[in-house]
Amino acid sequence: MRKILDGLKKYFGDFGRSVAKGDIWTRLSLVIMGAGYIGRKQIVKGILITLLEVAVILAEFLITGPYMAKLNTLGTVQREEVLDLVTLTKTVNDYDNSLLILLYGVIGVLIIVAFVLLWMSNMKAVYRLQEMKENGEHINSFVEDVKSLFDGKFYITLLTLPSVGVLMMNIIPIIFMICIAFTNYDQNHQPPTYLFTWVGFENFKSLFTSGTTVTFSYAFVRILVWTLIWAVTATFTTFIGGILLAQFINHPNTKCKKLWRTLFIVTIAIPQFVTLLLISKMFGNYGIVNTICSNLGITDFLHNIGLVSGSLDYIPFLSKPGWAHVMIILINIWVGVPYQMLVATGILMNIPTDQLESARIDGANKFQIFWKITMPYILFIMGPSLIQSVVSNINNFNVIYLLTTGFTTTNMAFANSNAKETDLLITWLFTLTNDYSNYKMASVIGIITFVICAGITLLSYTRMISGDKEEEYQ
Repeated sequence: MRKILDGLKKYFGDFGRSVAKGDIWTRLSLVIMGAGYIGRKQIVKGILITLLEVAVILAEFLITGPYMAKLNTLGTVQREEVLDLVTLTKTVNDYDNSLLILLYGVIGVLIIVAFVLLWMSNMKAVYRLQEMKENGEHINSFVEDVKSLFDGKFYITLLTLPSVGVLMMNIIPIIFMICIAFTNYDQNHQPPTYLFTWVGFENFKSLFTSGTTVTFSYAFVRILVWTLIWAVTATFTTFIGGILLAQFINHPNTKCKKLWRTLFIVTIAIPQFVTLLLISKMFGNYGIVNTICSNLGITDFLHNIGLVSGSLDYIPFLSKPGWAHVMIILINIWVGVPYQMLVATGILMNIPTDQLESARIDGANKFQIFWKITMPYILFIMGPSLIQSVVSNINNFNVIYLLTTGFTTTNMAFANSNAKETDLLITWLFTLTNDYSNYKMASVIGIITFVICAGITLLSYTRMISGDKEEEYQ
């Protein structure tokens, strides 16, 4: 935090010094951004910067400005159709579109912020040119500046396009989604027919409080707990399973090692959604697994011990809470272990042999070597991957959605919130948007999911990966 504050202090301090000590050309750049370059004989660069300034100003006034002016209300004129009795044609009034107002308003604000930062950086750059001229240093021509973008400053050229892409494809949608969370944008307020407006923290309040018909807090707490249990369990079951499988295959007494590796790698080659859809049909209420269990008497046995309701003539592998939760984790182990086995195999083959040999000479048995040397080494190498896996499983849409497509909740508290017991936060968010157009609550859940993922990532990196441990494994 101190470094950030020091950086901001220096940034604004340099800008203030540029304004205070700048000559006429430097200070003129406060109004005409290219003036400082033109005054230092960089005519082309000065013209281009000035044209950019004009383009931004025109864009703000002609395109985003009218929308930004309505950001406080998100529109007041609703769409209306009027039938002209003379011509028998419908005419539409000049209505407001809340969605476009919010989108273009956000873009307009971001453009202003980016332009202000560019304006300040431009002032500092012009002041540096002034100092160079005063010191008799060489000032690059436009051609030399262009050449430097493909030489010493080539990294700027390479990063420009990806940076613009991140801004357009990530930053703007994220800010737009955050704004939606503070509106009443849902199926009853659908643009362009209807307007939506700001409601403050009402949606967040709804997520943590329950009423007679809307029970978001009831569903949210249970789905959050299941999401965290699923993420941790799914990550570490596949992680441990992959390591054990790699150990078994790489054991000196194991025959046909290449065959076993090939068989498990084939499971990775098959598209995951194909495997999940097939398994969901196999474990369906009247799928092949239930047929086999019924013929073998397993279903009757489960009836007798009370694990399956007597009213059911099948085992509800993926259609009842509890059963579905356990089956989802077990199926995920089958899907995820081969990949972790492949990763662990590569790591095991690269463990420093001198450490293993030293441990054997000191009298360590195989379990001690595995627990004291192999596991710490694997955890050190795979630490970032494990963190990424936990976050990915929090947002693991495919496994949950494809396995529980036919799941129907009988709990009215879940049903009133358009949720079901097997949902993760991400699948609940999808249902709210795709099936019920409840964008406001989906945005709130999206923000909560982001906060959880960011918190887990930051905490894990600082606790698990911090420190200089490379020398221990050299």
